[in-house]
Amino acid sequence: MKTGVRAVGIAESTQGNVSTLAGVVVRADRTVDGLSFATCTVGGSDATDAVVETFERLGREDVRYVVLAGIALAWYNVVDLRAVADAVDRPVLSVTFEASPGLEPAIEEAFDGEERERRLALYRRQPPRTPVEVNGETVYVRAVGVDDSEARDVVRAFTPEGGRPEPLRVARFAARAGDALRRAE
Repeated sequence: MKTGVRAVGIAESTQGNVSTLAGVVVRADRTVDGLSFATCTVGGSDATDAVVETFERLGREDVRYVVLAGIALAWYNVVDLRAVADAVDRPVLSVTFEASPGLEPAIEEAFDGEERERRLALYRRQPPRTPVEVNGETVYVRAVGVDDSEARDVVRAFTPEGGRPEPLRVARFAARAGDALRRAE
């Protein structure tokens, strides 16, 4: 992948009833090239809108990929990856870092009635996870707008060491700092 290709990584940090999302533009050569923030509600249903808002606040037409840390932010606030891809007109990848049976059992346990059914329906509409080996570690990727081969190439190109893509690593730090500032105000 060319060194100037850009991805925005979006990660979150949660304290209390609000989660802070940070979007960080990173070039394939690992140069940080932009930063934005948004918030969503813990246990809410506004994560998809918050992800789109984080991207739009960047105002960057040169970003080629959106890479999201997970699919359920802020206590099962499930992100609709297809809706994000449609809104930002870019491929969207959701990367998780642990093997699991999925979120269905946890959602079923945490919610009742309509809230449970709505979250489960949204979660079930998302693409399946595909394991990707990178630097001796395995991550799990859901992709919209690219095939599994390109998704694998993107994750590997933006992961210089370890198993966490650089846009997500930096976004996680930024989200924690933004969350700390928000709580201090």
